[in-house]
Amino acid sequence: MKKIFATILMATAALGFTAASSAATKEAKADYNAARDAATAQYKEARAKCNSLNRNLKDVCIEEAKANQIRVKAEAEAKYKNTPKARTKARQAIADAEFALAKTRCGNLVDNARDVCIKEAKAAHIAAIADAKADGKVTAARSEARDEKRDADYKVELEKCEALAGAAKDACVSGAKARFGR
Repeated sequence: MKKIFATILMATAALGFTAASSAATKEAKADYNAARDAATAQYKEARAKCNSLNRNLKDVCIEEAKANQIRVKAEAEAKYKNTPKARTKARQAIADAEFALAKTRCGNLVDNARDVCIKEAKAAHIAAIADAKADGKVTAARSEARDEKRDADYKVELEKCEALAGAAKDACVSGAKARFGR
């Protein structure tokens, strides 16, 4: 009787979690849209301020505005999607924007100083992309390991249920499924 009650209680909790998850998803989507809209508004405002500048200063100002917009949008999307792939993609987009900004900053330099500046920017870009990819792979590997452990634990629980019969076995299996999200 206690196991049946526990099973019913877990099922009810799972349904409540699903409803709360749906509300959280809507809130996360609203936060994401608000961040994107704010980034666009900030970009337009910063871009307008750049019009009063000349030559390379104007170009740098525009690239800074773009880089900031890309950063805010990428971080908002990564937070919204909340996956290793989304976080890696965001870091790569930010690295690309920072590289474009660094190259623009090199525009005022001449000859060898400009070449060195661009090479340094490229090296920093390559390092940032490599770090983003490596972190993404590590996170994916940890996630996969966690899933494998969870599957193994689920199989152990199901094996424990094999010793039971009838309603007790059904309640045990249902409880295991509820605990492991199956």
